[in-house]
Amino acid sequence: MTQRKKTYSGRPVFIVDGSRTPFLKAGGKPGPFSASDLALQAARPLLARQPFAATELDEVILGCVMPGPDEANIARVTALRLGCGDSVPAWTVQRNCASGMQAVDSAARNIADGLSDLVLAGGTESMSHAPVLLNQAMVAWLGGWYRARSFGTRVQALSQLRLGHLKPVIGLLRGLSDPLVGLSMGQTAENIAYRLDIDRTQMDTFALESHRRLAQAQDDGHLHEIETIYDTSGHCYSHDTGLRRDTEMARLAALKPVFDRKYGKVTAGNSAQVTDGAAWLLLASDKAVQTHQLTVLGRLVDSQWAGVDPAQMGFGPVHAMTPIMKRHRLKLDDVDYWEINEAFAAQVLACLAAWNSDSYCRNELGLKEAVGELDQARLNVDGGGVSIGHPVGASGARIILHLMHVLERNDAKRGMASLCIGGGQGGAVLVERGVA
Repeated sequence: MTQRKKTYSGRPVFIVDGSRTPFLKAGGKPGPFSASDLALQAARPLLARQPFAATELDEVILGCVMPGPDEANIARVTALRLGCGDSVPAWTVQRNCASGMQAVDSAARNIADGLSDLVLAGGTESMSHAPVLLNQAMVAWLGGWYRARSFGTRVQALSQLRLGHLKPVIGLLRGLSDPLVGLSMGQTAENIAYRLDIDRTQMDTFALESHRRLAQAQDDGHLHEIETIYDTSGHCYSHDTGLRRDTEMARLAALKPVFDRKYGKVTAGNSAQVTDGAAWLLLASDKAVQTHQLTVLGRLVDSQWAGVDPAQMGFGPVHAMTPIMKRHRLKLDDVDYWEINEAFAAQVLACLAAWNSDSYCRNELGLKEAVGELDQARLNVDGGGVSIGHPVGASGARIILHLMHVLERNDAKRGMASLCIGGGQGGAVLVERGVA
């Protein structure tokens, strides 16, 4: 496994503040917010409580996988709507499920390298607005139709129109599939569950616990990062809507497998939900902290990106987190709290099993022995993607932000956030509280 120096080896990078929208479960039709609407409503209160103007930001970086047709370079669209002014540059990044984490990592690199001092970085996604596209045959037919000028040529073009031309391309389904290995993300989860013998009961138990933890977090008022948002009809949204308080093992067990109907174990109940949402973090250099007298939540210490077999993309987190742990000589118990995005219950459980497997750690991670067993009491303590949802562009920013709040709440020092990434990758960041 290739090793390198710490990512943020220049100036320290501080996390000053952050916010997110509620994550809204898609209901079978376009939701009330576009991706830029979500990003705007999450960022407005965040910037409003800062002692500096939005025009003093050095840049805005936003992750998004499926921006709408009116959201080209959605970061710039959002920055201008926020009142950042013409002179604040903004750019969009896309690393599939980790786009929000990539935005934060890109901002941190620029701060560490002395290129920026104050950056708004995050992610947004309105999965309910994923495009429904024309197929290639229809596009070709339309090209011929627009070229037809006379009545006769238009009649001829109409005679060539077939029912198959009207078959739509569902962007969301295509986006959640890997074109190179020909598998959906759910099928890749089935692969790693089979490889490490993760059974259905384990998956459903994990899913049930995710909902239980989110319910407890809501009841205890632990999700301080959520900003209430409002649609154009005056409706307000103040909490994550994917929570199923009444779910139980019997209900989960009754669900049919989705991705391998005959032999599979992955169901809608133990998978992340299709969701709309946005999340931001405000990052600053030491210079900006002192200039604006900012309160600091903590700092970004290190990051890592890794590539894995696309057919087993769910193993990405262990390949991203392990090098960070090696660089900093950390054991599992040295990290106080963990956030591993719950794309699928099977995927998180397989990552934990991989770390606890001598053969996987030797053969795949280049280690002498197993990393060990991660205490799940310190993992996703307030729920995760299975209960909260997984708006793909936003989740990477959400887990970093929430991890900082978990550390603060528990007076803990160190945390790790990680995601698997469609296409066969993993991403991870190491964070610490304080300014040391």
